[in-house]
Amino acid sequence: MNRTIYRSLIVSSAALSASSFAVSFTDPIDGMLDMGEYLAENAYGFLPVPVIITEPALGVGGGFMGVFLHESEQEKETRKKLALESIDGGANLIPPAVTVAGGGATQNGTWFGIIGHRRTWNQDSIRYMGGMGYGNAFIDIYADIGSDNQWIPNQSVSFESDNKGYGGMQKLQFRVGDTPLFLGVSQFWARSEVRSSNDTVNAIIENLIGLETTASGVGVNAEYDTKNSFFFPTDGYSINAEYMMYRDSFGSDNSYDTFELAGQWFHPISDSWTIAFAGGYESLTKTERGILPPLAKPYVKLRGVSAFRYQDNYVSAIQSQLMWHIDNRWTISGFTGVGSASNEVDGLYDDSHVAYGAGFRYLIARRYGIHMGMDFAFSEDDNAFYFNVGSGF
Repeated sequence: MNRTIYRSLIVSSAALSASSFAVSFTDPIDGMLDMGEYLAENAYGFLPVPVIITEPALGVGGGFMGVFLHESEQEKETRKKLALESIDGGANLIPPAVTVAGGGATQNGTWFGIIGHRRTWNQDSIRYMGGMGYGNAFIDIYADIGSDNQWIPNQSVSFESDNKGYGGMQKLQFRVGDTPLFLGVSQFWARSEVRSSNDTVNAIIENLIGLETTASGVGVNAEYDTKNSFFFPTDGYSINAEYMMYRDSFGSDNSYDTFELAGQWFHPISDSWTIAFAGGYESLTKTERGILPPLAKPYVKLRGVSAFRYQDNYVSAIQSQLMWHIDNRWTISGFTGVGSASNEVDGLYDDSHVAYGAGFRYLIARRYGIHMGMDFAFSEDDNAFYFNVGSGF
């Protein structure tokens, strides 16, 4: 993404504020294009993030997201002072509260709108994250049909599903003493409607699970976080674990448990190179008989792999990424990953799916350490590109 395109995005967002004409988009330290002052000094300033959708499961489309930062006047002045004293001074402070709002649509009729918020209190000893969304997604659902008859081989079938729904989630965490460990609680609620353009499939869905479903769960979470940046880490690691219970006593139509374990590790090889690894594991265990909605099960999440393409009771993915920091502003990266989904935990990686690609990032707001850019990813079945804020994990 060249500087002309970045400037056009900034001018478009600045036009929404009458006071933005007085704000500079040139960094006082290196003279490069920068939105740090705009985000800090403009009461209505936000980081414009185009949503370019090439997700194979949804088709080509686009939208727009706005990233709003919230700070007190004292926090702004402290961050500004450190940013003027060093290249990455302001980025090392506790991140400000963040609100993200926007939406998008694709050529197959899918559309969505979301709003999310993250903030901390008491010098990052309390963390909160929550969000809500509403949308309509046309997604192909895949299922493996097996047979013990040697004349009828195992095969994978798919059907188009029309998913309408709305819901929200929230997570509250408390730091344990002065350690990097956080413990907390989680909550999730969603109301969805699933249909198919195929009348036969639609009748089967209605008879087996019903066309409308409510998922409601509560759980506990733990996080160990030593990363040096919230927006674009280059050193440290984090480990996250969450256990959720969905029960009729919480308002859920189905009873099941989910568990998720995820980790990231960033290691600077030199001043110009950073290597990173990420891994994740998810499981779903039913606590009563019955068939769950098609999108309830976890799926392999890798750049370049179609969403919901590989679903099952147990899912795992491992990724690696090498980042070359050309200078203070530009970073180029190459990444690869492998994922697997299985009905049984001991079957993970009996059948694997590989994805790989490359991308770049530009430091668009130096005093906050916010990087924007694109990733181009490929897999055995699909390819896509993504407009991302952050490292990509």
